[in-house]
Amino acid sequence: MARLYTGSHDIISLRNSYHGNAAGTMGATAQKNWKFNVVQSGVHHAVNPDPYRGAFGADADKYVRDVQEIIEFGTTGHVAGFISEAIQTVRKAGGLCIADEVQAGFARVGSHFWGFETHGVVPDIVTMAKGIGNGIPLGAVVTTPEIARVLTRRCYFNTFGGNPLCTAGGLAVLRVLDKERLQENAFVVGSYLKDSLRGLQEKHDIIGDVRGTGFMLGVELVTDRQLKTPARDEICRAMEHMKDMGVLVGKGGFYGNVFRITPPLCFTKEDADFFVEVMDIALSKL
Repeated sequence: MARLYTGSHDIISLRNSYHGNAAGTMGATAQKNWKFNVVQSGVHHAVNPDPYRGAFGADADKYVRDVQEIIEFGTTGHVAGFISEAIQTVRKAGGLCIADEVQAGFARVGSHFWGFETHGVVPDIVTMAKGIGNGIPLGAVVTTPEIARVLTRRCYFNTFGGNPLCTAGGLAVLRVLDKERLQENAFVVGSYLKDSLRGLQEKHDIIGDVRGTGFMLGVELVTDRQLKTPARDEICRAMEHMKDMGVLVGKGGFYGNVFRITPPLCFTKEDADFFVEVMDIALSKL
């Protein structure tokens, strides 16, 4: 998910559809499941740059032009910020680049420690949670000294801020990630898993697309590959079949038809083989 803040309160939003829900989006999201029943002034949504289902296919220039046109014709031209899971910058309009690394961060993408690194971008603000604590309730925001100084002009209070126990847990997680080389594992095993899932795609017509990187993968199910008709009911039945065989997997996407495959970073090739075998059986039962 990405949002572009213009002036002092406007936002342009753009959602990544590899999975379904970027944490913390809530009322500003483009998905109805996360919207509040109130008028949201200043929120602008750009076209989702999805090479499989997006309005412009894999034509990156058209998605960029869409964002530019929103800035020119939907805002004052002065951007306050742009929040994205899949980073795209709008700094020409003066906006801050804010990277949502709640799901993509902490070595999950394999090739890099942070998702934004895959795009060669250095954001102004990075939000992080989930992987930072490996189950411990912990979240953090990292920013530049210039931006951080703004907080010194206000009275900021957080009951649980700086919790020493959670902080120690987060530090322990970082040490394990480094010691056990889990980023490398996410890259090697994640690439192996993605190739195996693409092999499954050749066998099952219901698999319309396999995408992602490292241990952040999506498998989209469709009842018609040409029309890309979302297989909503089928994915629910497949999930139940997989659960009966000992595999829990989530779903997301705009239409609720995408398997969200985000295994733990200690996932092995043997685990990947078992996962693919179970999915193969479950799809065959459909």
